[in-house]
Amino acid sequence: MLSVVEIYGDFFLKFYSVSGKTTDLLNGILGYVGVIYFLLKSLKGGTVLYVNGMWDGISGLIESVAAYVILGERLERMTQYMGLGMVIIGIVLLKQ
Repeated sequence: MLSVVEIYGDFFLKFYSVSGKTTDLLNGILGYVGVIYFLLKSLKGGTVLYVNGMWDGISGLIESVAAYVILGERLERMTQYMGLGMVIIGIVLLKQ
């Protein structure tokens, strides 16, 4: 959930940067309030090192897929997509 609410916040802040709508800004801020809540819950069950590694990896991967599908954004080079593949490997290794 930590990654999901972060993506929610990021997308609405992206929308706000284009639209200037106050509702987009408020939704973006709400997303980041959710980030704080779920970060605190995650830290109760794990170390900062583990939680941060998983959070960065999962949110980077999910947000990249969402930006690709929803926003139509693309990376410029194949090596960048290979980097996303390495993120998946990192998440798998952290779960070991």
